[in-house]
Amino acid sequence: MVTTRNYRLFKFRVWFSLVSLLLSSNHPTNAAPPRKPDKVEACEILVVGGGLAGTSTAYEALLAGRTVCLTEITDWVGGQVSSQGVSALDETSTQVDLGLFPRGYKRFRDLIKQEYGKQNPGECQVSLSCFLPKDGENILRRILQEAARKGGGRLKWYPNTVIKELEITPTNEGSATKVIKSAIAIQHQPQSNTPPLNTEPLSQTIEDTYRYENSSRFAKTIVQFVSATPKKTDKASPNRQADWYVIEATETGELIALADVPYQIGIDPRSLYNPSSSSSSGDPYCTQGYTYTFAMQATKEAQEHSIPSFYPNYAGYYSYEKRNLASFPFVFAYRRILKNPKQPTIQDKFGNFQFIKPMLGDISMQNWTWGNDYRPGTSKDNLILNRDQIRQAGQLESGKWMGGLRVESLRKAEEAAQGFFYWLVEGTTDSQLGNGVKEPNPNNRYLTGIKSPMGTEHGLSKYPYIREARRIIGRPTRGYAEGFAIQEIDISRKNFTNEYYRQVLGDRTYRNLAIALGNTDAIARIQNNATPTQVQRTRSRIYPDAVGIGHYNIDFHPCMVSSPPEQQGNSERQGMRQAESQTYPFQIPLRAMIPQQIDNLIVVGKSIATSQIASAAYRVHSYEWSSGAAAGTLANFALEKGIFPYQLIDQLPQPEKELEALQQRLRQNQNPITFPGVSILNKS
Repeated sequence: MVTTRNYRLFKFRVWFSLVSLLLSSNHPTNAAPPRKPDKVEACEILVVGGGLAGTSTAYEALLAGRTVCLTEITDWVGGQVSSQGVSALDETSTQVDLGLFPRGYKRFRDLIKQEYGKQNPGECQVSLSCFLPKDGENILRRILQEAARKGGGRLKWYPNTVIKELEITPTNEGSATKVIKSAIAIQHQPQSNTPPLNTEPLSQTIEDTYRYENSSRFAKTIVQFVSATPKKTDKASPNRQADWYVIEATETGELIALADVPYQIGIDPRSLYNPSSSSSSGDPYCTQGYTYTFAMQATKEAQEHSIPSFYPNYAGYYSYEKRNLASFPFVFAYRRILKNPKQPTIQDKFGNFQFIKPMLGDISMQNWTWGNDYRPGTSKDNLILNRDQIRQAGQLESGKWMGGLRVESLRKAEEAAQGFFYWLVEGTTDSQLGNGVKEPNPNNRYLTGIKSPMGTEHGLSKYPYIREARRIIGRPTRGYAEGFAIQEIDISRKNFTNEYYRQVLGDRTYRNLAIALGNTDAIARIQNNATPTQVQRTRSRIYPDAVGIGHYNIDFHPCMVSSPPEQQGNSERQGMRQAESQTYPFQIPLRAMIPQQIDNLIVVGKSIATSQIASAAYRVHSYEWSSGAAAGTLANFALEKGIFPYQLIDQLPQPEKELEALQQRLRQNQNPITFPGVSILNKS
């Protein structure tokens, strides 16, 4: 006889079984593609994202003899220096003067000099090395080939490829953590009798690239990436659960969103760790501006420039920004990527700036804050969707991942960039400086075509330059109960004695700030209720798990207040530039590269665990390379030893023998992890 109680128990068991099944399913994994994979590719290290961090990961792994699968949404390796067109290396004299770069990055710089006969063929102002993006890509491809030959590794290069699914399973029975067992990717090629790749801008093709089905434009190949058979020389540990490693090296933190590990994006809440934050509660929609770059060339004759149909929508935004920058020759020379060697070198001057005068045939790359920077900052227009927006869009449902970006934002950024060129050559208004400042400069042409510097028919970079991505929250560890992250106060040279900080933080938090900075004078004065004369570091934080280095100022391209960002009269998010400052030379801690929940995922580039303010320094070329060099070395080391990366740092601050062995290997391979003269013996 079935009683009411038994029936209720039966219903509960059915409900519990269904819920358990849902909770144990691998989100957003295990969705069967519409057809069997066309190809199964085995690798020891899968690097997703072919930017500088991904390239350097592959470089070190190939030198170590590993089989590396490298995927990239575009058809160029190099990210910033190639497909994003930012071929003007952001570097500081701290590293340049000492030659303190990872070995692969030094090789890259040497080959630029070899290619052109000089380190700076563009004679630009912004860097000691400006060059053509297509040449940067060619050199990087050469470097990877060299590494494979020298180390005995094998590179499986997958351009025009995006990751669609991840198969994620528990690390072992009863484990709270997981591993990536396989990845499903989609590679696209143009259908026959259709235009070549890079004919249309990204916004017109990106959604198609994430769909399994062939389209009138693209033929798709479905690829399943799986782990290769372990080498005999790799240690067979009884706890070994990972026979491969997956490296998150995308420009937007795409894999960490797809895997749904803990991450953050946008402004962090103001705290004693990030006292310059512009928000007391945080804002996930306000990220740094991103940029489609383009190249322009000085001509002898005035060119005919047709006004773009969309230009009136953006004309009220463009500006030189500051009067001491309001010189077209200076702006052209600032990021000139090729100086015509047949023309003389003539010094010019504007205000306090001295530069080499633009000449016929010179080529300049444009990357300007109040120009082709696109700076959305609201939930209506933000480019990189946050967790809530991704869920609302259904992209974490099986088979529904579409890259986690707002396509309309990409389209408008493309228009803003093309409109900026028209403003440079024909515009006469300036949104920040008023009329009468900007004059036409018609003797310039916009460079287009597959053989142009950007390698596209439309003339824009193949992918926008992304300054800020999703950033993981590292694993909880001693002193970081809510998860590890690099913070503003860990690297900034700023003196926080400014009254502003007392007001926005309050007395108690301000006192804790002084203590956190470790300045004894400030602590003593605050304890005696006296005004401190100095609340600042005298060096960056030193990490016992350092695996790389970097150095760059905290540099902001703030989001705009209202939507759309290009509307006339719009303004930057107030307070974001409060954080701008010089930094001390800093380190890359291993803890910043290890996400929560997934044991065989390593994070590099712009998605390591930092606050937004710290990320504004941890985003430039040489840093990206250094983080990738650490990841390639780490993945090889972990496979050799049969251990997971988190096991190298789980006992900190106690000594970790395996960590010390990894650091020694990095040093031996000429990948620096410290700056000379910086140690715990320095103050603070």
